Parts: sequence; C-alpha cells; structure tokens
Amino acid sequence: MQKLIIYTMDYCPYCDRAKALLDSKKIIYEEIKVKRSDLEIWDQLQKKSGMRTMPQIFAGHFVIGGFSELDKLNSEVNLADFINSKLKSSPSGAAE
Repeated sequence: MQKLIIYTMDYCPYCDRAKALLDSKKIIYEEIKVKRSDLEIWDQLQKKSGMRTMPQIFAGHFVIGGFSELDKLNSEVNLADFINSKLKSSPSGAAE
C-alpha cells in the first residue's frame, strides 16, 4: 500500500506545523529530511510537485502540496479520510 510521505528540512516552521497537524489527526506518515545542498532531490521534487518549497506532502502519487494546502484541506474535509482515499486510489507512476 502507498504511504503518506512528507519531505521536510531542518529549521522549517511550516514543516513543523504540517507534522503537528498530521500528528493531531493521528495520521501516520513517513518523514524524509532533505538537505539544502541535495540539489538532485530538490530537482526531483520540483518535477513531481512543481514546488521548490518545504514541506512537500504526497499521499502515494497524489500531490497534496505544502502546509497551506494541507491546512486548507483540513478545514474543508475529514483529512484522514481524504488521505486514505488518495492512498487507496493512487496508481503506480508519476504524481497526479
């Protein structure tokens, strides 16, 4: 099964807020820390998400976005149910 993945970096308040929101909803995720100097990973993430900011949150191959998008989703839908539905329906291949 696919998993929720959150790419983060050190000294990132929005990363901390995203993880705190997920933790408060008891949503399990895998955190992958990215260093500023790891340009190859930054380039790969930009190709997948279109973003060069952190955090970057993916439910399987579905791009949720960053903290602002996660927070907006949380105010509009049941976040755990939304993420689970994306994880179950996420195909193999490129990000949506």
